Amino acid sequence: MKSVVRAAAGGPEVLRLVERPVPEPGPGEVRVRVHVSGVNPTDWRSRRRALPPGMNEQVPHQDGAGVIDAVGP
Repeated sequence: MKSVVRAAAGGPEVLRLVERPVPEPGPGEVRVRVHVSGVNPTDWRSRRRALPPGMNEQVPHQDGAGVIDAVGP
C-alpha cells in the first residue's frame, strides 16, 4: 500500500511517498480501503509543527472515504 509520510516539520518538501505492507486489523478494528483522500487545513497546519515526542513519522491524513475491506476479531 502507498502512504505519504513526513518525518520532520516543514512545507511540502518534507512529504515522501512510501510503500508499506497492508496491515491486518486488530481486535475491535476495521481496515478501510481508501478511495478518495482529501487534504484539509489541519493536515497542512500540523505539517509545520514538530512531531510529538516518541513519534518518528506521521501520515498526515484526516479526511477520506472508502469501504471497509477487513474486520478484526
